[in-house]
Amino acid sequence: MRYCVSKSEGKQVYLQLYEQLKTDILAGIYPYGRKLPSKRMLAEETGISVIPVEHAYELLCDEGYVEPRERSGYFVVYRQDDFLAAAGKPVLSVAVGHKYLQHSKKGVFPYTVLAKLMRRVILDYGENILVKSDNCGCAELRMAIAAYLARSSDIIVSPEQIVIGSGAEYLYGLLVQLLGKQKIFALEDPSYDKIRQVYQSNGLQCEMLRLHEDGIDSRQLANSRAGVLHVTPFNSFPSGSSASASKKYEYLSWAAKRGGYIIEDNYDSELTVSRKNEDTLFALAQGKDIPVIYLNTFSRTIAPSFRAGYMILPSALLAEFQQKVGFYSCTVPVFEQYVLTEILNSGEFERHINRLRRERRKQLQNIKK
Repeated sequence: MRYCVSKSEGKQVYLQLYEQLKTDILAGIYPYGRKLPSKRMLAEETGISVIPVEHAYELLCDEGYVEPRERSGYFVVYRQDDFLAAAGKPVLSVAVGHKYLQHSKKGVFPYTVLAKLMRRVILDYGENILVKSDNCGCAELRMAIAAYLARSSDIIVSPEQIVIGSGAEYLYGLLVQLLGKQKIFALEDPSYDKIRQVYQSNGLQCEMLRLHEDGIDSRQLANSRAGVLHVTPFNSFPSGSSASASKKYEYLSWAAKRGGYIIEDNYDSELTVSRKNEDTLFALAQGKDIPVIYLNTFSRTIAPSFRAGYMILPSALLAEFQQKVGFYSCTVPVFEQYVLTEILNSGEFERHINRLRRERRKQLQNIKK
């Protein structure tokens, strides 16, 4: 049998099947336009029911590797070598996509759980909450984030690569000083306006690249003079656009060919209705010597008042970061850092995220009815 899953492996069988199918698509075993095996055939081959096969195919659809065609099956739409031939349609308005629904007040972290964890921090950490943290953030929080990313997103990093800061806007400023004001930064058009405002207020020249429904226009990207590409691959605001699998590899190819940097702004990634986190550019670039800087925050997933975010630096940038901006003190209060540590280590964060995803799947089903 070509595909084999094991219920004793410790990983859900649909994820095992998804990863094997994805590997074959990337390897060209299933090239662009090729039909995948039927769900029933795969179920018989692997000895599992049709339901986990459906889940595996849904994940491949969510990430832009395949698409369903009515009464025909699933066909590969990923192609790595022919980006320019696949210009997408311009984004004209904000829409509710199949992977995202609007955030609401109900999406904030449960107050009773938060209060319990805050009390735990006061009791367990004691006077440590009065001690100044490392400039890059408390070691405990950086360890907790590294462990969470490994579990949820296949991002394998050391705590030393993680920098804590009071939200994305603060981290943007650090990146300007790290990468240099002489570089041109390319941004999505449209994009969250504060990104451009922060960069321009720091003296940067920004180049706006037209955004299609599956990512930045290929021709504009290829002709760009930028040395840094700032993208929001999942649910870019305000368009709601998400980069397809092909587009993500195009971004990585762009950076590799010109020796550029990618800033991956993944602020909304946990709020997918998919059963797993989207593939990140950072994870796809691991082992390929392509400098991707990953950013995320807790403002969307815990509460807007939690002005805490983090970025992950490639190992090759760590020494330069310490030399240029490592002297800045961490801007997130130590107490909040320890609370975030407990939220991540206790499993409450993932329970909260899974609850939000279930709610959004139900909302989406109601919209379709």
